[in-house]
Amino acid sequence: MELTARTTGTTRSPRTAATPRTAEAVRTAEAVRAADATETVRATRRTGVKDADGMAVASFVLGLLGLLVLNVFLGPVAIVLASVALWRGTARRGRAFLGLGLGIADLVVLVAFMQVDNTVSWSF
Repeated sequence: MELTARTTGTTRSPRTAATPRTAEAVRTAEAVRAADATETVRATRRTGVKDADGMAVASFVLGLLGLLVLNVFLGPVAIVLASVALWRGTARRGRAFLGLGLGIADLVVLVAFMQVDNTVSWSF
């Protein structure tokens, strides 16, 4: 809890003695807050790119795996992960596009085998 005296320009806190607040101290505090906010934005941006890169790789792996097993589940997951990775601006755009293509291929393979077997699933 701070009490500010308007006439003297001092700040009093219950725990500390009266300390003068100069314009330089206020500017320094604002500069520190601005620097902290800038560092937080940089860290968040780096973390977001790394997350997007991981999503691109995961979509590729899941799309590839979905061609063999569980394509009804892995295909849509690969499509969603690739789309989110591309939307977030991944550095691995090629892997994201491959994951997107493989996810779509998973669903096409599923539909093709369903038409051949006349069932909701397929087997060898």
